Amino acid sequence: MAGRRRDRIFQFGPLGMDTNLLVSLFFVMVFGFIMIYSASYYKAGMSASFNNDSMYFLKRQVVYSAVGVVAMLIVSAVNYHVWSRFAVLGYAACLVLILLLKSPIAITANHATRWIQLGPVQLQVAEPIKLIMIVFMSTLLVARGRHLRTWVSMIRIMIPAGIIGVLVWKVSDNMSTAVIILGTAVLMVYIVHPEYWRFFLCAALVAAAAAAVVYYVGSLDPSQLGENFRFGRIRAWLDPYEYEDSTAMQALQGLYAIGSGGLWGKGLGNSIQKLGTLPEPYNDYIFTIICEELGIFGAGMVIMLFIYLLYRIYIISQTAEDMLGRLITIGVFSHIALQVVLNLLVVTGLFPTTGVTLPFFSYGGSASVFLLIEFGLVLSVNKYSVQKRLDDAREERFA
Repeated sequence: MAGRRRDRIFQFGPLGMDTNLLVSLFFVMVFGFIMIYSASYYKAGMSASFNNDSMYFLKRQVVYSAVGVVAMLIVSAVNYHVWSRFAVLGYAACLVLILLLKSPIAITANHATRWIQLGPVQLQVAEPIKLIMIVFMSTLLVARGRHLRTWVSMIRIMIPAGIIGVLVWKVSDNMSTAVIILGTAVLMVYIVHPEYWRFFLCAALVAAAAAAVVYYVGSLDPSQLGENFRFGRIRAWLDPYEYEDSTAMQALQGLYAIGSGGLWGKGLGNSIQKLGTLPEPYNDYIFTIICEELGIFGAGMVIMLFIYLLYRIYIISQTAEDMLGRLITIGVFSHIALQVVLNLLVVTGLFPTTGVTLPFFSYGGSASVFLLIEFGLVLSVNKYSVQKRLDDAREERFA
C-alpha cells in the first residue's frame, strides 16, 4: 500500500504544504501589488493608452497572479517525477518558442522582440523557458551527474543550456535572460559536482574577463563605440553624468529616487520620480520607487522577505526525498536569487543597466504566472517528500 501511495500521480489536500513558504509568498505578492499600484497609477491615469484607468496595471497583475496561483496549486498536486518524463519534449518546446520570435505572431516593443501573441494573450517566451530548463537540467543531472569528473564532462552537460542561452541572446537580443538561464544551470551543476574548486576557478576567469571588457570599453573614445548599445551601457555606467540625457538617464533618476527616500521615505504614493521622470517605474526600476516612498526601512523589508522566501526553498531542497527533487528546488532557488541580486545591483548602480525584473514586484503577467508555477514544483517536492517519510515510518511500524 505504501508503495502505491508513493507512486501516485496526484495528491490533493494540505499534507506537505509548507505554510511558512505560502505565507511569505503571500506577503511578497501583496507587497508587490501595493507597489505596482503606487508606481503606476499616475502614468496609467494620465494615458489614454491605458484607458485613463489608474488601476490598469494593478488589475492586470492581480488577474495574472490569480491564474498563476491556480496553476501553482495544480502543479503542487502533481508528482514532480511526472514532469521529468517530458524533459526532452520541453527542451524541444524551448527551441520552438525561440523560433516563434521570428514568426508573424512575434511582437516587438521598445526595439526588442521578446513576446508572441497567442490569441488574447501576450507571452514573454523567456519565462516558460526558464521554468522548462530547470526541469530539463534536473532530469539531465540525475541521469548523467554521476559521470561529472572532468572538465570535458562539465562542458558536455552544460551544452544544452548553452545552446538555449545563446539562442535567447541572439534571437531576442535578451542577454540578461541568457545569463540567468546559464547561471541557474551552473549552480545546479555545482550541487552535483564533487570538486567545487573548478567552479571557483571558472568564476575567477569570468570575473577577469568581465574586468578586461570594462577596461577596454572605458579606454575607448566615445566615437568608437559605434552601434554596440551594450558597450554604450558600460560606458554610461562608468561615467553616468556624461550620458545623463541619454543612456544613463534612467539609472541616474533611479539613484536620485533611492537617495531622496532617506531612512523612512516620503510616504507611500508620494514618489516624485514616478511622475514622468523615471520611465516605466513599475517595471525594472520599481525598487527605486520602494526606496523613495518607504526609505531604507521599506527596502530592507523587501530584501528580508526575499531572504526568508529563499530560505524556505532551501530547507525544502535539503529535505527532498531524492536528487531530482533537490535539483528542482535548487534550480528555483538559483533562478529567483540570481534575478533578485541582478536587479538590485542594476538599480543601485553597481552593475550596468540590463533588463532584469524584480520577481513579484515588477509588473509582468508572464513572469508572475511562471514564477508561481515554479513554486508549485517546490510545493510538490515537499508534498511527496513528506508523504514518503510518512510511508517509511508506517512500514517500520508494521514491519
